[in-house]
Amino acid sequence: MLTEKIVVLPDGRNLRAAVAGEQGPLVVFEAGMSAPGSSWIHTQREVSARCRTLSYDRAGYGGSDIDPHDRTLDRIVDDLTALLDALGEKEPVVLVGHSWGGPIIRLFADRAPERVAGMVFVDATLAEVMSARNAKIAARFFAVLGLLARFGGQGLIRKATFRNGISPEISEADVAIMTRDYASPRAMKAGSREARQIVAALPVLRRLQAAGTPDVPTVCLQAGLVERGMAEWRPKFNQWAADLMAAVPRGKMIVVEEAGHLIPQETPAVVRETVFGVVEQLV
Repeated sequence: MLTEKIVVLPDGRNLRAAVAGEQGPLVVFEAGMSAPGSSWIHTQREVSARCRTLSYDRAGYGGSDIDPHDRTLDRIVDDLTALLDALGEKEPVVLVGHSWGGPIIRLFADRAPERVAGMVFVDATLAEVMSARNAKIAARFFAVLGLLARFGGQGLIRKATFRNGISPEISEADVAIMTRDYASPRAMKAGSREARQIVAALPVLRRLQAAGTPDVPTVCLQAGLVERGMAEWRPKFNQWAADLMAAVPRGKMIVVEEAGHLIPQETPAVVRETVFGVVEQLV
């Protein structure tokens, strides 16, 4: 069972977290841009059968307070670090990051490699696939979805977002929770604020990719399904990811042939088993 916790950061802001599990290392789930912590709800529940788990709403999402400061990559990682500190989590954790969650866990690992036991990148954002133009498009896109959500378009947002469908493993109740937290003006505003900081983050991301990750079990899951607009970029994206994993001492890349970018919702079993595989290497 997932238990909700409200965690107070040093500056007084509240972050809503969800914890589950009673044994093993802590697995920390980091969501993508515009996505709340509940986007991991099914996978977190499954993984908590063997591990302690943590997901959370970044500032401005779901039940977390809005941050008055710019939502830079550094600021986001400051919050993640403060969250773990507030929860008393000092032992190394397994980090799982989807999409923009990838750069977040990269920066956390770069700052504090001693706090990282393993890493799972899930179709994680790379500097090569981002540009100033793409960042502007993302910010505008989230703004449009925010307007749609404000005027009752949650159903349209769900259809557009989960265009490849949702795994039957995920219950309708869990889908309803994801949709509630995601298809909202609040989440889209938070995503737009993060998107406006992408360009400033690109030099940091390039540095992080060049520096590599700690010498811990590391797996990169990449989408194999070529979605609309990705015919040119998907092969390049996956090759860049493969090159990064080849440079990691214990790195491995897996292409999830039947999934698009939303691997956690389309093929959650793959994510679950990948996390378990990383955890097993820690014993």
